[in-house]
Amino acid sequence: MLALVIGAGLASGIGSASEHVQASRPPPTATAPGGQKSGLQVDPKAVEALREMGKELRKLEAFQVKATTSTDFVLESGLVDTVSGTMNLVVRKPDRLLATVRQDGLQRDYFYDGKTMTLHAPEDGYYASKRVHGTIRELVVSMERENGLELPLADLFRWGGDEDPAAGLSAAVDLGPSEVGGVSCQHFAFRQEGLDWQVWIQRGEFPLPRKMVLTTLTDPARPQYEVEMDWNLAPAFNEAAFRFEPPAGSQRVVLVRPGPSELGFGGSGEAGQERSGPARPKSGTKDGQSGKDAAKEGSP
Repeated sequence: MLALVIGAGLASGIGSASEHVQASRPPPTATAPGGQKSGLQVDPKAVEALREMGKELRKLEAFQVKATTSTDFVLESGLVDTVSGTMNLVVRKPDRLLATVRQDGLQRDYFYDGKTMTLHAPEDGYYASKRVHGTIRELVVSMERENGLELPLADLFRWGGDEDPAAGLSAAVDLGPSEVGGVSCQHFAFRQEGLDWQVWIQRGEFPLPRKMVLTTLTDPARPQYEVEMDWNLAPAFNEAAFRFEPPAGSQRVVLVRPGPSELGFGGSGEAGQERSGPARPKSGTKDGQSGKDAAKEGSP
């Protein structure tokens, strides 16, 4: 039986910092080990910045995001393997999406035309299609729940919902003005269980996320995931861009959940050693899961 790992939650982009944020609300002041007050507090202005960013994301009807990513993988030896990548996301709401992910040892394309979601592994010559209906946000939930797959930059479709952006935060700090790619931003830092994360939000009329850095606190190596985003709010595309046409010689496979030993990334790494990446915040839905999706030979 042929098995193919199509993608991984760690390849999906922002990686869902908002998912941990949607846990139960903690006290406004963080508590250090031993019951001592850590001095960290949840700044209401930082939380409001998240809320305004979410509102702006919900207002967008069409956009393109070009992103560069950096992901730390901790090898069995304790060494850190940093993998760089790029993403390109084109969206037309409510139900059109095209995304490409290019990373060391990983190439994935995602197509959604409002009726069918297709994942394509061009370097392997495989693709998997699934009938899905609904908005992109509903697609994100469905793919996580049913296939354990997190779509690229999935948080862009989660933020701005009914969830309280302060829920789950033990610290929220405004670090002041900064610049990302020549764009003036406001820099914020947040803490929640097992994870520190930072976001740079564009200042002015369009408060959009320009950069995210996630740092895992539960691993001594403190692996990080970083994504920097360049926004185009008037992208050019046609309807055909969201429909997948199988290349000649490609093989159709079936999406299934992966086994626990399957890795989402090939490429660099020490021979014979598995590697773990930075913590990925869990889905904002109660039963959603991020992770890898595998495929087995056959037809859906």
